[in-house]
Amino acid sequence: MGKRLASIDAGSFTTLKPAKWATAKGAVLTRLDDHSLIVDFSVPANDTYTVTLDTSLESITAVRIEALTHTSLPKNGPGRADNGNFILSEVTISAAPAGGNAKPTPIKITSAVADHSQEGHSVSNTIDGNPKTGWAINTTTGSPNVDRQAIFFPDRPIAHPGGSRLVLSMAHNGESANYLVGRFRVSVSAATPADLKIPAPILAIARTARDERSKAQQAQLVDAYRATDSGRKQLADTLIGLKKRRDAITKAIPTTLILRERKQPRKTHIHIRGDFLRKGARVLPGVPEVLPPMKTAVPVGTRLDLAGWLFDPKHPLTARVTVNRFWQRFFGLGFVETENDFGLQGDLPSHPELLDWLASEFIRRGWAVKDLHRLIVTSATYRQSSATRPELLERDPRNRLLARQTRMRMEAETIRDAALAAAGLISDKIGGPGVYPPQPEGIYILTQQKKAWPEAKGEDRFRRCMYTYFWRSSPYPFLPTFDAPDATTTCTRRSRSNTPLQALTLANDKAFFEISQGVALRILSDGPTPDLQRLRFGFRACLSREPSSEELGTLTEFLSNQRNRFSQSRTAAVSVAPARRPEGVSAVEAAAWTAVSRVLVNLDEFITRE
Repeated sequence: MGKRLASIDAGSFTTLKPAKWATAKGAVLTRLDDHSLIVDFSVPANDTYTVTLDTSLESITAVRIEALTHTSLPKNGPGRADNGNFILSEVTISAAPAGGNAKPTPIKITSAVADHSQEGHSVSNTIDGNPKTGWAINTTTGSPNVDRQAIFFPDRPIAHPGGSRLVLSMAHNGESANYLVGRFRVSVSAATPADLKIPAPILAIARTARDERSKAQQAQLVDAYRATDSGRKQLADTLIGLKKRRDAITKAIPTTLILRERKQPRKTHIHIRGDFLRKGARVLPGVPEVLPPMKTAVPVGTRLDLAGWLFDPKHPLTARVTVNRFWQRFFGLGFVETENDFGLQGDLPSHPELLDWLASEFIRRGWAVKDLHRLIVTSATYRQSSATRPELLERDPRNRLLARQTRMRMEAETIRDAALAAAGLISDKIGGPGVYPPQPEGIYILTQQKKAWPEAKGEDRFRRCMYTYFWRSSPYPFLPTFDAPDATTTCTRRSRSNTPLQALTLANDKAFFEISQGVALRILSDGPTPDLQRLRFGFRACLSREPSSEELGTLTEFLSNQRNRFSQSRTAAVSVAPARRPEGVSAVEAAAWTAVSRVLVNLDEFITRE
């Protein structure tokens, strides 16, 4: 590379004396004795310089802009940024015959080279027509606070008998403030363009023997070579694009706080009678002696050692406790009824051999929770009817022998999700921030601090209940109504109450009224036309079964009464019916079916797992 650069003659440039200059946004330029222009201290965030220069050269093959350092610039410049950098967005040139009044004609610039370009800010950006890109000079391999130069080549020589008048425009349109060229000088050349492709400072370095070059010179030479390597530029542009994509993806990934081991563990002591000021003997991390010992690679166990100990297949508790919790979720009670106490004060398992087998199977399947769930729910025990029989009530009133399935009310979150699913409204979207479904007004009046509840619109209104925003001091009221625990304590088993407030919530809560409207719309849109068929469709959607003849008769009579009621009061019909109805369905008809849907949603069977 050095031989190739050294074989090129830099040619000669003639420095031009600016005749006139102006700025678009008020930056003040001053001409110095060396014909350079310098910007004063009070500069706008961005600006465009326009300079008029006269030359006697009758054929111009290149125009050079030198960005020069100066003691008045930040860190000597040559830019006005705090670190001496600049971003030159666009360079344009116009020309006219010297000495005349002809309007300058725009000159097409086909290429540009520089003695250095910052990664991602090539000098070619100044002629790409994109005001958001530009030439910059900051670098990690050398200081930006040295003179830099860029050479611009027109598509054909600028030729006028007797010389030319040039109008040079330098635009700084970047988003970064104050990244303006602080001092610059313009010169022209009539040399062959091929002889000017390598700037003179780079040629001087190339002519220096390799072992005599400084590290900064070698880095500058490599940077210049990279800038002229078109293949590398394409790769660099691709790399920059990939880095931007990576950064965007990284920025989109949610972050959370984590625990990390200290390099020097904190000393821990027994607190005598619980008083942290009275320190007793020092203690080290360990496990109860009644359980298998913990294997450690170092004298003091780490959290990783604890995790390995917990999930050791020989551990007597982890798999059993986990399986017991899952069984409790499916059957109401675990094999061990005291699910949070497997010790001497806890209950004995009702089916110890089944508990052991499920625990060993859980381990054998690689602790796969989904596999364990599938194993349980496909069993004959789980798929039994929950209907009671007199002989079972006498022998096993609490169903500890599992002779039938357990009938129990669903959990609060499941009730709302099941209702949204029955109405065809539930959103399957996964992840994202918390949402604010409809709730009664005035919930936060009695709280310590007034809180905002921006009621969700569109899909967020019908997200799964797990995405509902949770204020610890005043949770979403539907949840505690149906016995959801608060967020301040650990809960291993939820209680199940039966209160009038639960029935009132299902009947009058704004969110459940919308669900009833959704069920009605689903019946009217997806169900068959005859009333009896529509009633059967509604039963299947809400209760997953066919109605009895008695239930059909009762609902048919109720539907007729509601039609008569709403036909006598259109105002009431409009207030109950969904705003958006299937074509051809009147407000009276939609309101009547909404009333029927409210009956189905308010059935005890709707919120109960049979």
